[in-house]
Amino acid sequence: MLSGGTSSEREVSLRSGEAVVGALRGAADSGAWEGTVTSVVIEEDGTWNTPDGRLKELDALRDLGAEHVVFIALHGGRGEDGRLQAVLESAGVRYTGSGPSASALCMDKRAARGVLLDEGLNVPPGLLVPRLLSGDTDQARLQRELEELSPNGDGWFVKPNKGGSSAGVTRVMEPGGLLAAISTVLESGDSALVERLIRGVEVSVGVIGVLGRDLRALPTVEIQPQGSDWFDEAEKYAASGAVEVCPPENIPHSVDEDLRRSALRAHVATGCRGHSRTDFMVTEGGDIYALEVNTIPGLTERSLLPLEAAAAGMNFQSLCLEMLRLASSDA
Repeated sequence: MLSGGTSSEREVSLRSGEAVVGALRGAADSGAWEGTVTSVVIEEDGTWNTPDGRLKELDALRDLGAEHVVFIALHGGRGEDGRLQAVLESAGVRYTGSGPSASALCMDKRAARGVLLDEGLNVPPGLLVPRLLSGDTDQARLQRELEELSPNGDGWFVKPNKGGSSAGVTRVMEPGGLLAAISTVLESGDSALVERLIRGVEVSVGVIGVLGRDLRALPTVEIQPQGSDWFDEAEKYAASGAVEVCPPENIPHSVDEDLRRSALRAHVATGCRGHSRTDFMVTEGGDIYALEVNTIPGLTERSLLPLEAAAAGMNFQSLCLEMLRLASSDA
């Protein structure tokens, strides 16, 4: 079990890792699974904290072989963007989740938007800003382009193009705040993706299985923020944060069916493997907008994928075992 890492989502990853380790060890103790679990934490300096001590990545990988499966519970950064997956494949080590190409694609929100659009799915109108030019004329032109994304003045979201867990995301309601929000993202070293704020109900749909055999969409979960107007970082992880409802309360059945079909299309179009989770906004008129595809969804006590699996009759332990099974299959 691999967790931790060097990204801004490290703490969430550690919590996911603890939950997975507990579930798998419980399965082994009860006889539901014949296996052993070794918890490996990637420290903030990039070393792997293994039972043999802190090792460099390549030294740690030498201890793995075809009989091992790496359960990846890393969120963001190198653990989710395909680089780790490429190293594991080159070492001949099996692992949970999507491969290098799909991981890299889904981590790059702008690139993934293009694939989803080609698939025929709606995405919020958006613009990638890799840098801010200093000239007044250039900034005025950019300001006009950004304002044209939301002609009715509904607002914007400014987010790191390769970030996750809502870290660094700003909800901007006045045009005058756009450039400052973009500057904040750029200072982190990432490009800024600016998208029109879509008003409606936020939902998420997980997908699990193998294409052509048992690939299926899990029940839709509706997200109801409690202390904020949107599903920000605090709403995601605080005990007093958002309420997640599964099945959804404010989505018509026909739209719910469309959402699950859309999640399957997004999973296949982006090349995901084993499992994924796609987030959507549904407008009052029933229009569906895909926000992003997550290749390594959270597995904490507040995470959406376990809730969806539970609604489908799969408890957390069974979900973790299914992920391992899919990693061991010929998917």
